[in-house]
Amino acid sequence: MFFTSTRSKCNIQSAAAIAKGLADDGGLFVPESFPAFSASDIERMIDMDYKGRAVEVLSKYLTDFTAEEITRCVNAAYTGKFDNEEPAPLVEVAPGMNLLELWHGPTCAFKDMALQLLPHLLTASVAKTSNGRTTVILVATSGDTGKAALDGFADVEGTKIIVFYPQNGVSAMQKLQMTTQQGKNVAVCAINGNFDNAQTGVKNIFSDKNMAAKLDAKAMDFSSANSINFGRLVPQIVYYVSSYCDLIKSGRLAPGKEFNVVVPTGNFGNILAAVYAKKMGIPIKKFICASNRNNILTDFINTGVYDRNREFYTTTSPSMDILISSNLERLLYLLFDCDCNAVAKLMDELKTSGKYTIPADKLAALRQEFYGNCATDDEAGNAIKELFGKYNYLCDTHTAVAVSVYNKYLAETKDDTPCVIASTASPYKFSPAVLSALGENTASNNEFEIVEKLSKVTSTAIPTPLAGLADKKVLHTTCVEKENMADFICNFLNV
Repeated sequence: MFFTSTRSKCNIQSAAAIAKGLADDGGLFVPESFPAFSASDIERMIDMDYKGRAVEVLSKYLTDFTAEEITRCVNAAYTGKFDNEEPAPLVEVAPGMNLLELWHGPTCAFKDMALQLLPHLLTASVAKTSNGRTTVILVATSGDTGKAALDGFADVEGTKIIVFYPQNGVSAMQKLQMTTQQGKNVAVCAINGNFDNAQTGVKNIFSDKNMAAKLDAKAMDFSSANSINFGRLVPQIVYYVSSYCDLIKSGRLAPGKEFNVVVPTGNFGNILAAVYAKKMGIPIKKFICASNRNNILTDFINTGVYDRNREFYTTTSPSMDILISSNLERLLYLLFDCDCNAVAKLMDELKTSGKYTIPADKLAALRQEFYGNCATDDEAGNAIKELFGKYNYLCDTHTAVAVSVYNKYLAETKDDTPCVIASTASPYKFSPAVLSALGENTASNNEFEIVEKLSKVTSTAIPTPLAGLADKKVLHTTCVEKENMADFICNFLNV
């Protein structure tokens, strides 16, 4: 299995792609072809646990890793880290409506599914590709990736990790998770700006030759824990493959029958993983892309125009408050029949004018597989209230966006194909918004009083990792202008 860039031809294997994170031309690494699962492969995986299925998926892409290396990485990531040793339980909330709970890990968000595994993949990749050098993980986060990456990489030998987040663009619980992070190799910094500012800053630093020279002099290299790194993306493919196996095993779906996937997404990586699963033979009928008020992906799917020249909104689903969806570039690469020159041209247009438009035939092909819609904060709140009132199921604000958009899809299409809805975070990470949606008073300056009230009102348990935050000391208080991100990095690394 070889990988190339979305913007120019190259030819590297998975270890090099994971270690580098981003291609030298600024593009994203993509597989040159997709491995496929046969019917017998699926039949074999049905009776496997999640770790067994993960080994099967990863082995198809990481062909320069030994079977022992992959098994060791998977066992280290998914043993003793997730509730009931079930990383991704599939809960049937209503007939045909299944919630794929991806938040049972140490940071209570779906990013754990990849970021518990990535440190092991990365350190193994670096050992194969760069002798004795330190890997500096650079992360921009809209809330969940930052904490999950910090948790995964804290005190991992041979690495340092630096996380930037928007000062006023994450929930109080998300901020507390990051700013209390311990570890001698970690740095956390807020910026005055939004997530797109943080993400653009990180990408610019990645491509800064002067910065690269400074790191090289200290035997350091940048890499990424954002979903631009293929090592982040490939573990996400696993849970869509696993959900299909669980649908069959539970009798909710016959082998070979189609199902729909609904994903709340801002940076597009989570739903792209489902696209890759379909490329491998998982029978997904429709990709239902759910956005919040920052509905740039909805507009793109419906019109073919991607235009980030628009107002940015802060919503109750902050992890989706994004106007530059990095992983959409990987979908464009597929949509344009792996034409890296066409993708490079679109990315140049986005950089210079803030927008691009795809041809009508490409839009038609996109809309054949994708449905895009969005939900306001009020609509998401109504979905939380209805889901709890009707099914006694409590969800977070991001999952509620997906449920709301799925309901719109059903009303428009009458398509009753069984669906899997990606449930991306614990409701307790966004307690004020969830409690408010249930019609309860949230007037308190203490986040943990609200958490306790949500637990009491709903008779649900507070996740242990979040309950434990109340006694932790804030360790990271720095906030910089977006223009000063590089200076912060230099000071932390002493370069």
